[in-house]
Amino acid sequence: MAVEPGTSTPDILLEIAVRIAREAAATARRTRAEAITDVQTKSTDTDVVTAADRAVERQVVAALAAERPGDGVLGEEYGDSAETAAGAVRWILDPIDGTVNYLYGLPQYAVSLAAEVDGVVVAGVVLNPVTGDEWTATLGGGAWRGGRRLTGSVRTTLEQTLLATGFGYDRARRAHQGAVVAQLLTRVRDIRRFGAASIDLCLAAEGSVDAYFEKGLNPWDHAAGGLVATEAGLLVSGLDGAPAGPDMVVAAPPAIFGALHDVLVELDAAGGP
Repeated sequence: MAVEPGTSTPDILLEIAVRIAREAAATARRTRAEAITDVQTKSTDTDVVTAADRAVERQVVAALAAERPGDGVLGEEYGDSAETAAGAVRWILDPIDGTVNYLYGLPQYAVSLAAEVDGVVVAGVVLNPVTGDEWTATLGGGAWRGGRRLTGSVRTTLEQTLLATGFGYDRARRAHQGAVVAQLLTRVRDIRRFGAASIDLCLAAEGSVDAYFEKGLNPWDHAAGGLVATEAGLLVSGLDGAPAGPDMVVAAPPAIFGALHDVLVELDAAGGP
C-alpha cells in the first residue's frame, strides 16, 4: 500500500528503507552466482559492476516508486531519477556497496539506502546481506545495530587508533592514497581496508574500528553510513571545515577527530588526483 508522500517523518522513512533494503539484500544474495557471469566494467578494469548491481537498483527504485511516487532517487547505477522540490524526499541508494567483495565472494558488502530532505539525510540503513548485520539511524534518534544503541569508540589518542580507509580505482589516485597510508602507519595502532565505505562508517559507529577516512566517495557511499556514524556521536566531515564529500570523508569520535584531521591535512590526504 502506498504511503502518502507528505508523510515523511524520519521514523516512517526508516521503516520503508529497512523493509526495502531487506528485500534488496535477499535479491543480491540470491543472484550472486548468476551475476558474476555478467561482469562489466566501470571507470577502470578493476572497478567491476555486476548484473546484480543494476537489478538490485531497479528493484529498489520500483519499490520506492510504488510506495512514494512523488519522491526522487539518486542511485549509483542509474543516477538521479527526477528533480525534487523543496521539502520532498530524495532517496540515496548504493545497491551493492563493495562490488569487488561481492564478485569475489567476500562477506563485506552492503545495501545502503538513505532518505534525504532538503539536502539533509534524515534516515538510513546499511545492511550486509551475508551476515545479516543491519545498522540504522534517524536524525536525532540515534544509531542502532539490532537493539543496541551505538556510541562509537572510547579511544582518546591517535596512537591507539585502529583506522579504516579505502582506495580509489584510478592508479594515480591509488599512488597518492598509498603514500598517505604509508606515513599514517607509524602514527596509529593499525590500518584496515574492508572494501565497503558504508560498512566502514558503521564499524566506526559501533567502535569495531576507532575511526575512518577516505577520499573519492560519492553521496551513495556515505549517505546512510554517515548518518549512522553521526548519530553514534562521531564527527563526520571533510577537512578544514568542508562538509563530507568527494574530497574527503573523516569519521571519528571527538577525542580523536582533531588529531586525525591535522595529520590528514599535514599529509595532504585530500590532495592528489
